[in-house]
Amino acid sequence: MSVEAIDKKRGSGEELPPDWRTMPHGIRIGRYTDADFLKLEYEKLWSKVWQVACRVDAIPEPNDYTLYEIGDSSVIVVRENANTIRAYHNFCPHRGTALAEEQGTFPHGNIICPFHGWRWNTAGENQYVLAREEFKQGKLLASDVPLAAIHCVEYEGMVFINFAEEPQPFEHFIAPIKELMEKLIVGEMRHYWWKKIDVEANWKTAQEAFFEGYHVPATHPQLEPDGAEFIYGENIEGDFHFSHHAVAYDAFERGHGRFYAGKQTAMQGEMRMVNPVDPVDAMADRLQLLVDGMDAQVLQPDVDIVRSMKGKEIPEGSTLGAEYVKALYGDAAAKERPLGAPEPDVLEMWGGEIFMFPNICMLFHGGNMMMYRAIPHRNDPNRCTFEIFSTRTLPASAPRQRAEQIQVTDTDDPEQVYEIPRQDLGNIPRLQRGMRTGAMKQNWLASYNEKIILNMHQELDRYLVD
Repeated sequence: MSVEAIDKKRGSGEELPPDWRTMPHGIRIGRYTDADFLKLEYEKLWSKVWQVACRVDAIPEPNDYTLYEIGDSSVIVVRENANTIRAYHNFCPHRGTALAEEQGTFPHGNIICPFHGWRWNTAGENQYVLAREEFKQGKLLASDVPLAAIHCVEYEGMVFINFAEEPQPFEHFIAPIKELMEKLIVGEMRHYWWKKIDVEANWKTAQEAFFEGYHVPATHPQLEPDGAEFIYGENIEGDFHFSHHAVAYDAFERGHGRFYAGKQTAMQGEMRMVNPVDPVDAMADRLQLLVDGMDAQVLQPDVDIVRSMKGKEIPEGSTLGAEYVKALYGDAAAKERPLGAPEPDVLEMWGGEIFMFPNICMLFHGGNMMMYRAIPHRNDPNRCTFEIFSTRTLPASAPRQRAEQIQVTDTDDPEQVYEIPRQDLGNIPRLQRGMRTGAMKQNWLASYNEKIILNMHQELDRYLVD
């Protein structure tokens, strides 16, 4: 069904076709597999929504640029000066030549068309036209051929763009998660590594895999061995207290959401032990699994701080988790490394995630943040680009490194993809294949553990039926 046909049907009072609908307890599969639905998303969502084009560490110095590409759109994001970042459609007004490729620096701040040498500065102003006298009867002005600017906002270390002529105010878009992002000092995060992965799945399939902790015992058995043994064992009668029972979920307005650790989780220092072991060892070993399995969100220095507590007495009235927090903040203060205030609503996000509509997941621990971004394929609903960013705050004296993207060529290669995302990426194409069988009509969503998924689709619908 074409977008035009869908719009015609809406004119008669109908909503989305049945196989595209969001329901109270699930999602119809056409939203993930239908090329016309992808086309509708480009027309109604991506053309109007605020979206992250890049992190600022991809363009740290004046004249640095990077490309953001989504669908048929190609956007140059360029740093004009220390305080100004701009975004332009990537074409020359003369004959349409793409002015930039991938990532780099414009020498002397000159953006030059490689075809005929027309030139602009990073403010988008035309500086030179070869044989100007031949254009517009010799009256072509610089103001006739500026670079085509796109709405652009820098916020918390990210560059947001919006293709709409009159987009919703950015402050309105970000408001539901603004305070959380600022308390978690997202803008202080610095580049560690950034990888791009081509995935055989819809962009929503890819990102929804990270919206809940419900999948951990089955997908990541090393992180919850008791739960995995219960699931994969011969006897699954009775009840078992899985770690996701202690995870809290919030669905916010405008499609945003979060989950965060309750008091009875390993990330908060609570360890469930079958055999008596030292609690410091148990906590350090658990966090080491995350370091070895991701090298993001939790990093080796975090584990080293836990191990430094071995043999130290925990004061009366305190806990191992509380003492770990004190040690981590003490280490950060000594290094002049920002962590944000140790307030309860910050600490409970250690091990948690903020989802920023439509396609950004941010996962936290201490002064670290792992970020996921899923970008739809240009015309195939069964493919997408998935990116993983590992970031952390740094001491004040540390030099800033420019973020450069690494293309993953083999998702099964442990040298390219760590174990935990490799496990997730093993499931995601299988999800997509199952939805393409033709026999599956809808998925079923858990009312609590998967509420962020439903909330995202409900916000998506508000764009699609506008």
